[in-house]
Amino acid sequence: MNVFTHVEAKIAAVLADLKVEGVLPRDVVLPQVEAETPRDSSHGDLASNVALTLSKAAGIKPRDIAEALKAKLAGDPEIASVAVAGPGFLNLTMTPAFWHGLIGSIVEDGPAYGRGAPRHERVNVEYVSANPTGPMHVGHCRGAVFGDALANLLAHSGYEVTREYYINDAGGQVDVLARSVHLRYREALGETIGSIPEGLYPGDYLKPVGAALAGKYGDTYAAQPEGEWLALFRDEAIAAMLVMIRNDLAALNIRHDVFVSEASLSRGGADQVKAAIEALRKKDLIYQGRLAKPLGHDDEEWEDREQTLFRSTEFGDDMDRALQKSDGSYTYFAGDIAYHFDKISRGFPHLINVFGADHIGYIPRMLAAVAALAGGSLDRDQKGKLKSWRTRGGTTDLEIKVVQLVKLFQGGEPFKMSKRAGTFVTLRDVVDEVGRDPVRFMMLYRKELEPLDFDFAKVTEQSKDNPVFYVQYAHARACSVFRNAREQMPALDLSRAALAGADLARLEDPAEFELIRKLAQYPRLIATAAEAREPHRLAFYLYDLASAFHGLWTRGNDLPHLRFIQPTDGGLTVARCALVDATRAVISSGLGVLGVEAPEAMR
Repeated sequence: MNVFTHVEAKIAAVLADLKVEGVLPRDVVLPQVEAETPRDSSHGDLASNVALTLSKAAGIKPRDIAEALKAKLAGDPEIASVAVAGPGFLNLTMTPAFWHGLIGSIVEDGPAYGRGAPRHERVNVEYVSANPTGPMHVGHCRGAVFGDALANLLAHSGYEVTREYYINDAGGQVDVLARSVHLRYREALGETIGSIPEGLYPGDYLKPVGAALAGKYGDTYAAQPEGEWLALFRDEAIAAMLVMIRNDLAALNIRHDVFVSEASLSRGGADQVKAAIEALRKKDLIYQGRLAKPLGHDDEEWEDREQTLFRSTEFGDDMDRALQKSDGSYTYFAGDIAYHFDKISRGFPHLINVFGADHIGYIPRMLAAVAALAGGSLDRDQKGKLKSWRTRGGTTDLEIKVVQLVKLFQGGEPFKMSKRAGTFVTLRDVVDEVGRDPVRFMMLYRKELEPLDFDFAKVTEQSKDNPVFYVQYAHARACSVFRNAREQMPALDLSRAALAGADLARLEDPAEFELIRKLAQYPRLIATAAEAREPHRLAFYLYDLASAFHGLWTRGNDLPHLRFIQPTDGGLTVARCALVDATRAVISSGLGVLGVEAPEAMR
């Protein structure tokens, strides 16, 4: 049961009755009823401002509407009291039996509690999309975790989600990769290569790739000119890097549904880049022209020439954008336009891209391109500044989420770079140092736009100050209650049916009701976090839920009659175990959405 929608339905039904009775105008359009948890618990369990939102349309003072609602709702058997506050806020206090019923409902629903109904809306979440030139580094880690958790969250709330990775395999960096691998290939054949030349990738991770190619091709390409082996070694190297990238991501429990190659978009007869440009040309958004030299650009590197341009300024970008280089090849931006044209063509009404903070400057042109292709628009203020990083309307909307950088520390000292990678800390370095769960949870325990300091020592502490430990320990504690109950009371029936049918009226302590009210928030939290695209809300919620559960546990240590297990009272034990089971189910569900394990025991 979703407490919020349940109560909202009650209020909506009463509003409909008030129309029939003539208390409200019969032609008034009733607003969407919204119920929420009051900030001050003394104001009740749930509150609604529906009287204020309806007042103008109905031509009735909001307090008069609220009083009419109060009179009707006061007779509801699930509502203990109704109060009207301020100009017309409706505050409801629910009966103990109502909250007891919620526990039985959660026990019956199990893993399904909090899961949204199918929305039949497709959303494509693209995240990571790193160049396939080496192992994943820590700069990719936060975006990878955020994107994956967001995809899980959207799926849990009812969306049909596709997780996608865009392979940037069409630029000059993959030629550099091929040359670097060829060097390691010659090394594997016994040649002394000396120090790695500047401009090539120096990491040891390319040694196995070179050795594999030496085993496969022998010395066939050792002395051949570049033109004979570059394309082959590029394809072989990219394939090897993608295996490495998939394995790195799997270490974080991240798996994509779709991998799309940038190079494939302009390869062969089906040239998606050309098709995307032609689609924009039909809208008169492509022209031949010259761009002004950007401020601060090196004069020696600037080439003033006529070129193919996209009218991105029509969507508020600060300049039109080039789509072809002087050699006739497509720009990186042209490839990105084609890729999003491809996603639109695949029928996705919603696109979400996860960018690193170093790509913020790229956002306006990408939004402009999708708005142009899909017939949408951008939200801007009177000065032309973007109000949000998303498009509106059209056949497809694009939303861009930006994750800030992560700084790594070990006991307060900066974490040193990886020897394996050569120049940076790899994602596997981080996972191998502390484990998958602390990495995932702590990457989500800040809003994505806030900088994050990640200290290896702190995220492995076994204390309340370490959120991931605190939440996982709550789940393990809940599981231990059942182990101990079965050991102390082996004849007690603790099946799901027995828990759901327990005499839950035996739950009377204020701390028990505090925990139940916290459990009630879970379905609404999932829905609002998904709509806001903010998985950190779930991490915060789980910490608060764990705190309420640990608090109840501590009360039992201090007051034996409040302990979960009462060896002389089977009925009370089953009732409290039902509450523990509901807590365990929500923590397990929430951790699952975040991609974090819910352990049954902790060392």
